[in-house]
Amino acid sequence: MSARCQVTGRTVGFGNAVSHSHRRTKRRWSPNIQSKTYYLPSEGRRITLRVSTKGMKVVDRDGIEAVVARLRKSGRRI
Repeated sequence: MSARCQVTGRTVGFGNAVSHSHRRTKRRWSPNIQSKTYYLPSEGRRITLRVSTKGMKVVDRDGIEAVVARLRKSGRRI
């Protein structure tokens, strides 16, 4: 599975690791993806989302109902 947040869309970042001698090698920054289960009261069921920790804050701020509505509007199947 790809390291992608379903709520915010955060993905892996790429760049260089720079050593003390200033040699550069490729590296990647993975987002902190967690599998989290939320309860949807309107449908009476649970859904599992792969969200980053920033995505969890968005769900806490906006509410799971608003986030799911936004995901469905963009064409994602939940």
